[in-house]
Amino acid sequence: MEDGIGDAAGARRLTPREKSLLGTTLLAVSRHMQTVNDLRRASGQNRGRREAAIAQTLMDVHSSTGLCDAPFMLSNAIMAGVMPRETPRWWVKRRTSGTWRDLSIADDASDKYFHEKLRMTRTVFDDIVAACSPFFQRTLTHYRKPLLPDHIVAYALYRWASGETFDSGTSSFGIGRSSGIKAVDDVTTAILTAYPEKITISSGRRLLQVLRAFSGKGFPNCFGAIDCTHIYVDKPANAPSKNYFDWKQQFSVVAQVVVDHDMRIIDVFVGYPGCVHDQRVLRNSSLIRRAESGEIFNADPIVLPGGVRTTGHLLGDNGYAPRTWIVVPYGGSEQAGDVALFDTRQKITRGVMERAFGRLKGMWRLFLRHHKTNMNNLLQQFVVVCIIHNLLLEAGVAFDKFAARPRVTDPPGWRSVRIKTKG
Repeated sequence: MEDGIGDAAGARRLTPREKSLLGTTLLAVSRHMQTVNDLRRASGQNRGRREAAIAQTLMDVHSSTGLCDAPFMLSNAIMAGVMPRETPRWWVKRRTSGTWRDLSIADDASDKYFHEKLRMTRTVFDDIVAACSPFFQRTLTHYRKPLLPDHIVAYALYRWASGETFDSGTSSFGIGRSSGIKAVDDVTTAILTAYPEKITISSGRRLLQVLRAFSGKGFPNCFGAIDCTHIYVDKPANAPSKNYFDWKQQFSVVAQVVVDHDMRIIDVFVGYPGCVHDQRVLRNSSLIRRAESGEIFNADPIVLPGGVRTTGHLLGDNGYAPRTWIVVPYGGSEQAGDVALFDTRQKITRGVMERAFGRLKGMWRLFLRHHKTNMNNLLQQFVVVCIIHNLLLEAGVAFDKFAARPRVTDPPGWRSVRIKTKG
């Protein structure tokens, strides 16, 4: 170092005093950080001993032996983790103070995390926040600042997507339990108000696409498929057990859903206790009144093979009675010829209904498992997730982007055994 071998032309060499100061600084920093780190890990040490050790370390660095070891000590301190490393690279998962902090980080690593927690892209989330913001009423007081709209919407989506309880979910978002309950209620009301026509029977150009798709599968003038699913809940308070106890011996609420060829929900009716049969739910819904009055299913009439004239119909399973606007399979264990072919084709085409339920409950897992809920707003919450279901389909958000889907279909025998009830 003294002879200047390898120095660039015109480069200035350090004086002996500057070299001494540099070595002293490096060694002082490394010794100080190492001592503080050791004392932090140790237990039962008093404050006086810690200050004395740090002072002794600073005095020892002025020795000539210490100056020679300064670069070596500094490199060892970095490798051993005494001194902080550089910022982790982008593929390292960020760890902050909660789910909401992780969602609010705007870097490359948060996109997959955003999908995992809220089941949607940032663009769709921002659109929902913008649509719901005018319906949030927040007042600034001397006690606390109101929650921002994106914070409120994010927690409600997280509640529906994860199925966590209010006690565990709110802690990840830095809010209280009562604030979480109010956030879900506010977002439910806001989405129902902001998207009043998102669930509706297809019409116009969209109807032509649906009719063409089902016609290609052998069912002309078909508007979609209809079926019921159960939303499992804990026994509602102040309600007779037999009302909500379904044939699978679980407490549930029945939801009747109609979807078109690409799983878009076009009608939903939810609220009857789990003991009620699918046919009775249909008779008490608005769908049957609109269908029989000619308000819906009014496409151009066509004549099917066999002389049957239809202006529109739905595909249903054997849980429904045959109607002029509901096509059900023949059923039976012994089938042959055209009957077997028709039932097979009808079952395959109606499979879009099961795929829709799989996507809906797989993404919004609160409605997949048992949970405590307020029966006054459970029905509205299910309609809201159906609206979000349609929004994600329109945005092209695929279910395959998320974690491995759980088994969300009904247990074996769900359609093989039907319990008939009066009324």
